[in-house]
Amino acid sequence: MSRVCQVTGKKPKPGVKYTKRGIAKKKKGIGLNITGKVKRRFLPNLVVKRFWFSQENRFITLRLTTSAMRTIDKRGLDVVVKELRAKGQKV
Repeated sequence: MSRVCQVTGKKPKPGVKYTKRGIAKKKKGIGLNITGKVKRRFLPNLVVKRFWFSQENRFITLRLTTSAMRTIDKRGLDVVVKELRAKGQKV
């Protein structure tokens, strides 16, 4: 299963981790220098969450980000489920 939010569509993004050496200028040094770069991935904050779907009188399990949980609180679960089914996702 891929690391993708079902509601917002957020997925891992590429990035770079920088390695620094030296003493900071405010500590009376000559400054920090970047001595290396390593590729990395920024992963979304995914959570598997069960919601009670009162229209169908059952629980629905969704894999979503924490920001998507805020979206569900704001717009309502029934609206979000309706959009997911319109996209063709099985809920």
